[in-house]
Amino acid sequence: MANTPEVSFEFFPPQDVASEDRLWQVIESLAPLAPSFFSVTYGAGGSTRERTDRIVRRIHTETTVSPAAHLTCVGASRDDVDRLARSWWEFGIRQIVALRGDAPKGQGPYAPHPDGYENAAALVEGLRKIADFDISVAAYPECHPDSPSLEADIDNLKRKIDNGAKRAITQYFFENDGFLRFRDRVAAAGIAVPLVPGILPVTNFARVLQFSQQCGTSVPARMAELFDGLDGDPETRNLIAGTVAVEQCEGLSREGVEHFHFYTLNRAALTKAICWRLGVRPRAENAA
Repeated sequence: MANTPEVSFEFFPPQDVASEDRLWQVIESLAPLAPSFFSVTYGAGGSTRERTDRIVRRIHTETTVSPAAHLTCVGASRDDVDRLARSWWEFGIRQIVALRGDAPKGQGPYAPHPDGYENAAALVEGLRKIADFDISVAAYPECHPDSPSLEADIDNLKRKIDNGAKRAITQYFFENDGFLRFRDRVAAAGIAVPLVPGILPVTNFARVLQFSQQCGTSVPARMAELFDGLDGDPETRNLIAGTVAVEQCEGLSREGVEHFHFYTLNRAALTKAICWRLGVRPRAENAA
């Protein structure tokens, strides 16, 4: 690649002590790559709030990487959300990924808390009143499942940006052409902040298919052919997954993309190998 890209990594909060120990090994493995931030997700309905809070504080305290804490509107009043955001600011955490969030499974479609923020645009507006956070928001190249149209989705994205978000991170995708068309439409709507593509290395193709159906992401037939027969061969599967992700990033780089956000699934090896192939190396190696 002509230029070394900027990268960021996303984790989900662990469920128990053993999982947290494994996550911390992942964080320690990826931190030397000097990502712009580590983001930590926030479960449906705020179900992981305490674990997310603990992990972002630990990242801030024990690493040199800035944590970006996910924050959603679901299941919390404005006062609760504002109180948590203020506590992060006072602790020194400056980055937030502001999301509407999804209702817990089995509870029907999303509905705002009676005393809460209505949506992500309102959440961004509220956070900007609390402090000068560096706020990221979500974008959906293939349209959010709850949105009536891509045009409505882009209008919603513009409201989030107009209210003070500094970048948009996309849902993962596998077809670069779709992302590039979406980028053109976003620019035509007057949205000028960075649009950061979300990259998902495929560690389990069957699971990716299942999740993609839920979130509306297209999976091209060529990918099914590439991963066919590899369910019981993780070594070969990871080699294929790494090649697919590197080719995707290289194609996006040729179109001017300078930042990639990796959904790590709390695993380091594959994401680290992809970054290494893209020229992202520990600072000591870059200086050598």
